[in-house]
Amino acid sequence: MSKASEKHKARLNELSSFGKNLARRSKSHCELCDVHGVKLVVAEVPPVAKDPEFDHCIFICENCQEQIEKPKAMNTSHWHCLHSSIWSEVPAVKVMAVLMAKRIAGQADFAEELLDQIYLEEDIAGWIEDALKE
Repeated sequence: MSKASEKHKARLNELSSFGKNLARRSKSHCELCDVHGVKLVVAEVPPVAKDPEFDHCIFICENCQEQIEKPKAMNTSHWHCLHSSIWSEVPAVKVMAVLMAKRIAGQADFAEELLDQIYLEEDIAGWIEDALKE
């Protein structure tokens, strides 16, 4: 097994160790679209640190994950869920919701309206800026 493959596997193991705490925090609901009763996965919110950080992870459904990772598969109507997740008290959820709203803003008026309404604390705004630089 190559070093890169070993590193990737170790990172995935470390991320999966966050699963129980993320499940508690999210009450086993997708932290973006609030769906429950489906498989949830750990997703890292950019920018991704060298070592996985719990505070930079969210618990999301595979539908949200696929659309985040594959923008061409984007279904903008799915992202109406941002109306609630963008107000999350969990910083990582709020950051990902804002990033998704920014991604679809040109295609969906509701996303632009949300971005106009949201107030971002300085640390959250800085996190978003750093993520957009990646």
